[in-house]
Amino acid sequence: MSNPGVQTVSSAADRVKVGLAIAVFIGGLVSFYVLGAQPMIARVGVILLGIVVAVAIAWTSEPGRRFVGFAQDSYNEVRRVVWPSRKETIQMTGIVFAFVAVMAVFLWLTDKLIEWLLYGLLLGWT
Repeated sequence: MSNPGVQTVSSAADRVKVGLAIAVFIGGLVSFYVLGAQPMIARVGVILLGIVVAVAIAWTSEPGRRFVGFAQDSYNEVRRVVWPSRKETIQMTGIVFAFVAVMAVFLWLTDKLIEWLLYGLLLGWT
């Protein structure tokens, strides 16, 4: 069974671009360790350069453009979220803590009841 909602890289050029972007990214990471004797600023610069070049290469492919579109849609969706106020957040946190405390007492009482039934009545242990 194939999932029709899954989109894969379709053209050979896009496959090459995505593969090249992954290779450049990995190359930047490897260069960080290869340049171990160099100053830290140069090593970090190589990683950042690798990331920037990999993103630029990936951006020119169809999957890269789809990802940018997805990221923009996600950002717009987060902006539309109605976030709770400070008062609502504190109230909900208090409710959660109260529920946890009640459940802890309930489970402790249940444990003690089962312990008393099992060891006290059934087995006769003290």
